Amino acid sequence: MSSMFCYQCEQTAKGTGCVAGGVCGKDPAVAAVQDVLIHTLKGVAMYAHRAGQLGVRDREIDVFTVQALFSTLTNVNFDGPDLTGWVKRGLALREKAKGLYEAAARKAGRPVETLAGPAAFRPAGDTAGMLKQVQEEVGIAPRIKRQGDTVAGLQELIVYGLKGVAAYADHAQILGKEDPKAYAFFHEALDFLATDPADVPALLGMALKTGEVNLAVMGLLDAANTGAYGNPVPTPVRIEPLKGKAIVVSGHDLKDLEELLKQTEGKGINIYTHGEMLPAHAYPALKKYKHLAGNYGGAWQEQQKEFAAFPGAILMTTNCLMRPQDSYKARLFTSGVVGFPGVRHIGDRNFKPVIDAALAAPGFAQDGPNRTLLTGFAHNAVMSVAGAVIDAVKAGKIRRFFLIGGCDGAKAGRNYYTDFALAVPKDCVILTLACGKYRFNKLDFGDIGGIPRLLDVGQCNDAYSAIQIAVALSKAFNVPVNDLPLSLILSWYEQKACAILLSLLHLGIKNIRIGPSLPAFLTPAAVDVLVKNYSLTPITTAEADLKAILK
Repeated sequence: MSSMFCYQCEQTAKGTGCVAGGVCGKDPAVAAVQDVLIHTLKGVAMYAHRAGQLGVRDREIDVFTVQALFSTLTNVNFDGPDLTGWVKRGLALREKAKGLYEAAARKAGRPVETLAGPAAFRPAGDTAGMLKQVQEEVGIAPRIKRQGDTVAGLQELIVYGLKGVAAYADHAQILGKEDPKAYAFFHEALDFLATDPADVPALLGMALKTGEVNLAVMGLLDAANTGAYGNPVPTPVRIEPLKGKAIVVSGHDLKDLEELLKQTEGKGINIYTHGEMLPAHAYPALKKYKHLAGNYGGAWQEQQKEFAAFPGAILMTTNCLMRPQDSYKARLFTSGVVGFPGVRHIGDRNFKPVIDAALAAPGFAQDGPNRTLLTGFAHNAVMSVAGAVIDAVKAGKIRRFFLIGGCDGAKAGRNYYTDFALAVPKDCVILTLACGKYRFNKLDFGDIGGIPRLLDVGQCNDAYSAIQIAVALSKAFNVPVNDLPLSLILSWYEQKACAILLSLLHLGIKNIRIGPSLPAFLTPAAVDVLVKNYSLTPITTAEADLKAILK
């Protein structure tokens, strides 16, 4: 029997599943605790969902569910003891949810259900025992054995979608934006999964509902970000260092970045963004900080090389953490739900240890060349020039829009996206978002009548902006979104990409091209359903796909 089984990310071993250790870097013990945590959350949800149906909800349970799901996302938390603590807290909150449900049922004069399955599950007391439980009872492999690849894969599609939605919900609640309906859905979906459902139409229905809720949560996060920091504006961002002490911030959490900027003001330290933090430069309330000096490096999967060369401190705020190298591990700090053994965690946004590490490091010895790239083309910025864009389309100056983006990774085949972007005709505009843009965002694509041909919409959660742009254009041209001169060319890596894809399918958007390979958890039979209903198409070659789109 394999020591673990995980296939939640696109780079899973041999395209089928990691069994000896995760490609991401997690070991079998961590994988086991994560699987046990998910099973525990299903038990919490069984009581929380029933309590919610009786009008009773608890914010501590709600927020814990979201953060616990987020902690199991790919490249987030590799710290086994920390994750075991999440399991223990989950068990305590399951008892709390049980009490709330039973009290509410009695008050309503309803019979109190005796719940089994995840509601009665008792995790083993050590990781070896948890690994045995995962291998024999609560993991993916035994479910595949019981129900087959297709059913188990569709169940996991919902789980992975929920993990993605949880990431966005956590970002939003950190900035004070929450939605009781979204919390209620997490419990509803996890309760649904707790029954081990095998009905394929019901599973697909719940997956699409996950996409619907994700769209609402991304809208909530958009409101949280713009409410706190203003609407992004097109902004040139320096991509070469400046002389002096330095901190680089990676991940997605704008609140962490803001607090670090406040705490480093006047200390002679330049702050750089990395990966998905690049769009932070476009928010007025963040760009006002003069020591927000620029963006360092590229996408997350280059961090081991880039962080080793960075002469300062490093703060990882959300997912995208790779196994740290010894050359920079002592200068690396985590926050939020991120964790790695031996890496110092900042749990209270007091970033003094990060600042001290930056001051102790040499910093950059000299300025680099003055090179920049543009970001900040979120929906508000694009729609402010919608008239010019629409006129350009009507005049035949803009033939088509291509959304080329998504979650990036190191797996072979991702040069496709660079090749595709370079092959896009010069009378077409490229929208891009998430870390996939680093494949080509430093190239010069020029403009069409003053409209840049490459428009960086933002982070992965800013898929909401791209959707809003598409909806606004469909209204302006009075045609359905599927009839717009718009093509979606997406890369996927982890669970947030699953959530976004489910949102697009919920909206009925068709003819999406996705790659570089399809998820291992979707069998040919499941993929066939998506292809038939939504014309979801695996990518082939840039030349062939572009020819098919433009024919």
